[in-house]
Amino acid sequence: MHLLHQRGPLHDLPDTPEAHDAVLADVTEQALARLTPEGNLEHPDCLDDVGDTSLGITSLLALAWQRGKDPRLPEAVRRSLAFHLRERVHRDDNPGYPNLRVRDSGLPHARYVLAAGAHPIGDWPSTVWALLQAVNILDTADGLVDDEQRTELLEVARGYWSWLTEATFFNPQEAGNQAIGCVVGGLMLARHLPSGEAERVRSRALELYDGKIRAHRVADRGALLPPEHGGAYDNNYGPISLSFLAQAHRVSGEPVFAEDGDALARYIDARLTNGGFDNGGPRYSEQHSAFESVLGLRYFGARIGSDLGRYRGDSRWARHAVKEDGGVDGHFAWMLVWQIQDTTPWHRTPSTTASRHQLRSGTVSVAFDDRMTPAVLEAAGTYHLPAAVNRRHGFGPVTDGFLLCRPMGEVRVRDVRTGGLSAKLVTKPVVGRDHVLRHVRSLYVTDGTVLWTTVAVERLAGTPYLLAGLPYAEDDGDRVRRTATGAVSSAGTLRLTHPAAQGPDHFDARAELTQEQAAFALAEDPRGYGDPDRGWAHLVSSSALEAGPVPDAPDDLHVFAVAYGTEEPFTVSVTRGEDGLTVRTDAFTAVLGPDDAHAEPELTVRAVGA
Repeated sequence: MHLLHQRGPLHDLPDTPEAHDAVLADVTEQALARLTPEGNLEHPDCLDDVGDTSLGITSLLALAWQRGKDPRLPEAVRRSLAFHLRERVHRDDNPGYPNLRVRDSGLPHARYVLAAGAHPIGDWPSTVWALLQAVNILDTADGLVDDEQRTELLEVARGYWSWLTEATFFNPQEAGNQAIGCVVGGLMLARHLPSGEAERVRSRALELYDGKIRAHRVADRGALLPPEHGGAYDNNYGPISLSFLAQAHRVSGEPVFAEDGDALARYIDARLTNGGFDNGGPRYSEQHSAFESVLGLRYFGARIGSDLGRYRGDSRWARHAVKEDGGVDGHFAWMLVWQIQDTTPWHRTPSTTASRHQLRSGTVSVAFDDRMTPAVLEAAGTYHLPAAVNRRHGFGPVTDGFLLCRPMGEVRVRDVRTGGLSAKLVTKPVVGRDHVLRHVRSLYVTDGTVLWTTVAVERLAGTPYLLAGLPYAEDDGDRVRRTATGAVSSAGTLRLTHPAAQGPDHFDARAELTQEQAAFALAEDPRGYGDPDRGWAHLVSSSALEAGPVPDAPDDLHVFAVAYGTEEPFTVSVTRGEDGLTVRTDAFTAVLGPDDAHAEPELTVRAVGA
């Protein structure tokens, strides 16, 4: 089976003016064929997220007219805009809406679902989306709509902003992408207002960003990130937030948006594999967005000098939202408008700057979590996730069913690049059931094709093994396919085990089940409301690679060695000398030296024959 939402890298999409005009031409033909006598451009199957959709297609038609002056478009724009102003602007309080600060304000808002009281919780983001569609039309409609209609649209946009920032609690879903989108709407609206009012709206937007978003950033992997549905980063919404930060910087020039966008971009770059697969999030751990993320990944990829476009987007939404039949939907249409207006080219080569939370070279990558445990390990096109044993998740030595992975002090990291090799040494203080403090030294070395991992720890009782990952997925062209195997070798014994028990808290990689599906089955609430990361944390056991210790290690150590990306047998020699612990393989020699003057472990690596 294939993962549903992770498909082709976004930077593989044609990105020329001609390609954009072809997209707009297709939207134009679909829209003109769909336009009802009332002026409605909504897809017939659109039942939810409906409040901005007709207006979104109107905005695309306005951009198409601006670029090509198709004589059929002015009437379609005017009729469809009139429809939205007449039929999709609501001024009565939606029954059951829980986030009002002012009742019966009479201010306009959009609805997530049209029927009164049907699903009012979505009205706040739907109003943000409608505001963004409106300001895009205001930006492109000069000479296209008459003064009366433009004035009415501006008044509605003013009202949307007031409803979002005065009549309701700001960002009630604690969704960073929605909140930053609202700020962008205010900044864009301000450009159409008289100078005094414009400054008030702009100042309020910046104040909201600083006090309601930036002040609540969440720390993860060394970065401060906009909060997203109660967590730090979501695989679907995180890159969308990056697009909103890009637009905020484009329209305002405020350095804070560039600084925060750079930080989020570097974070995404560090966690994203070469193949563009990633996993984890408090809303959709495996779902990836597509056209909604192009602007941010392209804009900030160029700023930080890295190939963020390798992110595997859901290519069904490559250019714009679509329904099941492939027909265009206007939801989020502003993102297509902005990516066409912005001319920043894709940066297509990896960053040359070492990152604490990533090791990346050639077709090999390791993304490390906040505790410097691998979160995703990639080699030979196969992705390994942390395995689970007795409710503990990670990569590391296991003795008597206890995983030695969680640090009990400062984690030290040393990076080395030399002679075509990239290496990272991670040293963790850990405590086991015996309450003894040990130091787990994990060495990762790659030549860009194979990843060699060597893990050394003070000698353990019993029959320890290395929990070496859960083979989960593999590249399959423009898709990612589930798997239960991978090319892996060990200098000791190696076995792939599967849970003996059954049930939702035991993940067998051989089952036709995705990590996100399993995570939602364990979450407190269903998909779309529950937190899959929290759900997955309840996992008791999983399929797992288990590697035995290498022979002839120093008597006071257990040493494990695993190679990913190859099934060829290999040997490792581990000796201790005056310089430290020396690890020799057919590919490299590494010396894990004593601590330097700052208590940081030393590491030297040399390719064989160098």
